[in-house]
Amino acid sequence: MRAVHLFGASVLACALVGCKASTVPGEAQSGDEASAPLRRDGRWLVDAENRVVMLHGVNMVWKTAPFVPPATADGFVAADADWLADHGFNTARIGVLWAGVMPTQAGVIDQDYLVAWDRVIQLLARRHIWMLFDFHQDMLGPLYQGEGVPDWAVEQLPGSFTTLLGPPAFGFPFNYFTPQLSQAYDNLWADTGEIRDGFREAWTAVAKRWADQPYSMGYDLFNEPWAGLEYASCLVPLVGCPAHDSQELQPFYEYARNGIRSVDQQHIIWFESEPEGSSVGTPKGFTAVAGESQLGYSFHDYCPLAALTQSVQLGLIDALPIPATCNGFNEASANEARDQADRMNAVELLTEFGATDDLELLRQTTALADEHLIGWQYWHYKNWADPTTQSQGSGAQGLFTDDADLSTVKPDKLRILERSYPQATAGIPEELSFDPDSGAFHYRYTPRAAGGPTLIYIPLSTHYPNGYHVEVSGATVVSAPNAGQLRLDNLAGANEVTIDLTAN
Repeated sequence: MRAVHLFGASVLACALVGCKASTVPGEAQSGDEASAPLRRDGRWLVDAENRVVMLHGVNMVWKTAPFVPPATADGFVAADADWLADHGFNTARIGVLWAGVMPTQAGVIDQDYLVAWDRVIQLLARRHIWMLFDFHQDMLGPLYQGEGVPDWAVEQLPGSFTTLLGPPAFGFPFNYFTPQLSQAYDNLWADTGEIRDGFREAWTAVAKRWADQPYSMGYDLFNEPWAGLEYASCLVPLVGCPAHDSQELQPFYEYARNGIRSVDQQHIIWFESEPEGSSVGTPKGFTAVAGESQLGYSFHDYCPLAALTQSVQLGLIDALPIPATCNGFNEASANEARDQADRMNAVELLTEFGATDDLELLRQTTALADEHLIGWQYWHYKNWADPTTQSQGSGAQGLFTDDADLSTVKPDKLRILERSYPQATAGIPEELSFDPDSGAFHYRYTPRAAGGPTLIYIPLSTHYPNGYHVEVSGATVVSAPNAGQLRLDNLAGANEVTIDLTAN
């Protein structure tokens, strides 16, 4: 969970208030292994059967040393992987941290760290869950009360704000707004020596380790890259800070991309923009990369009103002075993500949202993702004592009230996140909606040639305990009645397929 929703709320708050019954994903498919890896085809993620894949999943980031979840009930074990698959989640964003890969000095890889993560990777891959590797960070590292970037890569130049003023101690997310931390980010983007080399070499090591992992979906190069001293401009409507993307981040990213491509030519490389403007849709500045067809755009959607709502829940403010609707923020964020992805020849993915128990905000964000036909990864699978959000009520972000007990899942939250959705489509998606109250599901797509059937995940135990009724035109249902995965074969000559499903 990043600076953006807490950061954006800090800005807006000042202005506004004064300062389980299903199949494993892919289990019933023919040629399971042929379904991966994913590739970009226009604006879509496509499997080896030429089916458009939609992703619903979670983030998994262990932010404290050793930066990998332990093999314990409150960490991640086989039962966790089973739970994700049983509830229809087919993707996970994996926090393989730079500070874990290369902790002590540039060029020195901690192979034991990669081995530790491989335990989790194999658990997920065996359940056909696609994984996005993420160099996660918040506020750089411990010097700034954050994590993710190794200490040796947090450069302190003589005469810098940090050396003059000392490191800030306001905690997350407030340190972001200090000149010390903002300048430290500028130093990172500007480096052309050991630090940039180390970043590339760390990513190259990750890519080499999992280049042959069929359920890898690529590399999210840097989580929420703060814009530095120019951060204030990133929220200005119609202006934003696109030069941060084009002049600072893109050269930094392309340098790492070159290293990844030396060992992995196939998996998608994902660029991510600064966190502030992502949730309000200000302009972004990434451009296409010459000779590169497999790019992704990773974006986050943390409506600033979410943190205001959280402030009410924590008793920090009495009430919201405006209705708690995030529809406008979500719409702007999704539109800008589509525009940015189109301009850089990429596919977009909502890699973070949520971090809250506010059900209405989750309804709004997931409904908008359906409307825009965008896949997503919810923040966060478990609370995992997230150090950057302890003071903001860390327990709200996970799916369970007790990380060690999967029976403590938050049922109302699960009813929103566990949805009927098309996991693989033998065609091009056109329209999608799902009502988490009634279970009503509608999907429309244009058929195209594919090597397998259309697969729609159906959350039986959560939404259809008495089964369901389905009406289809343009295709034939080939799965058993009330199956946990609806399978459809397109009819020859059909120009359109529509599916409407209701609970019995």
